[in-house]
Amino acid sequence: MRKKEKYLIVCITVPNKKTGNAIIKNILPKKLVSCINIISKVDSFYWWKSKICNTKELLLMMKTTHYNFKKLEKYIKEIHPYEVPEIISINIANGSKDYLDWIKEYTT
Repeated sequence: MRKKEKYLIVCITVPNKKTGNAIIKNILPKKLVSCINIISKVDSFYWWKSKICNTKELLLMMKTTHYNFKKLEKYIKEIHPYEVPEIISINIANGSKDYLDWIKEYTT
């Protein structure tokens, strides 16, 4: 019996559409993710260097496999303009078999 693949949604924030598009154009061809959604007009409130900050950002939601997370994280850190970029993953507990198969097909 083969091990069941684990699927993830990886979320990162970016400062603007130009940065988001640059990340998308570099990551998709590497097949580290099958899909990236851009959610614009995100108001982010956070602690940074002992101050509460508020900025407008975009959220990138990437669909991938657990196997690709470390490579994806490494690559994002290399090209992302933030000193400490948000790179978090959320396990996909369930999903359409067809959709999960599609993620697997385009991330291997």
